Amino acid sequence: MKVIFLKDVKGKGKKGEIKNVADGYAQNFLLKQGLAVEATRANMSTLDAQNKREEKQAAEELAEAKKLKEKLDQITVELTAKAGEGGRIFGSITSKQIAEELQKKHGIKIDKRKMELADAIRSLGQTKVPVKLHHEVTATLKVHVKEI
Repeated sequence: MKVIFLKDVKGKGKKGEIKNVADGYAQNFLLKQGLAVEATRANMSTLDAQNKREEKQAAEELAEAKKLKEKLDQITVELTAKAGEGGRIFGSITSKQIAEELQKKHGIKIDKRKMELADAIRSLGQTKVPVKLHHEVTATLKVHVKEI
């Protein structure tokens, strides 16, 4: 029996795949558990429509990420901190502080986990912080730390 998997089934198929499985397995397990539906013409067209919708949404997300990258590449986030000798900061500047300042000054909300800051900023001056907006798009945000 041909079925369309609605969820991943270990060892049998992934979501959205169309596979031929044993009739008893399909009737008694896959269909009853809601893991798959029979591959009829109507169900196939529904699957095609859903795949097209997902592709369109993915393209929109990519375009949005590219637009945001253009904005972020132009922005410099300015933060202040107390510093000692040699330009070393007391404490550090974290990705959370950068995200909050970006939201406050520029109105752009970015999750702090998307900032790929290897270690917190501990010195005065300019630092470039990579921001992963999409699995294909990475922007570079400039962060300028000044002394109070």
